[in-house]
Amino acid sequence: MKAAVIIPAYNEEQTIGKVIEAVKQVPFIAETIVISDGSTDKTAEIARILGVKVVTLEHNLGKGGAMMVGVNNTDADVVLFLDADLIGLQPMHVVDLLLPVLEGRAEMTVGIFDHGRLATDLAQFIAPYLSGQRAVKSQLFRQISNLELTRYGVEVAMTRFAKTAGISVAEVELRDMTHVMKEEKMGVVRGFVARLKMYWEIARCVTRG
Repeated sequence: MKAAVIIPAYNEEQTIGKVIEAVKQVPFIAETIVISDGSTDKTAEIARILGVKVVTLEHNLGKGGAMMVGVNNTDADVVLFLDADLIGLQPMHVVDLLLPVLEGRAEMTVGIFDHGRLATDLAQFIAPYLSGQRAVKSQLFRQISNLELTRYGVEVAMTRFAKTAGISVAEVELRDMTHVMKEEKMGVVRGFVARLKMYWEIARCVTRG
């Protein structure tokens, strides 16, 4: 089966390069697609320099919408979604997320941070369904309705779909990996406001179910 990596990104010029470089070391990845979701920095430029496919969205659609755009721009059988702000991503993480789906041992994988740092490890221990690192069969992803409306609630929607459809999901330990927190990207005040907005979008998807 053909595998593609999709990286939705909004103003991630500081980290997008290292994420792409890790993915490019995995030989069986057919294509890598960066969705620049209304970015105003050099996210798209860096991705192009590194030789991957870039889809530039003029306006920010939110994570769910950007992921759907990515899937609609590939014919891969399996897609792996990776956040653009990951720290410590290694080629083996990519392999570990994809192989269970490619080999038919699971229809979806969910990556869980481990030994990264306390804040992100704890968050995923409490709510692993919020992880943005997931591999899934493309045909299954396309069956999830209204993803473009979920924004940051897309992981909740994917988890709910997997449960109701009886899809097999495998959790994958992502050792020594974490991501940049919003307060680090945007400053304490703006980052906190952005975090509250993210939690509201997630809560809206939880209560909708």
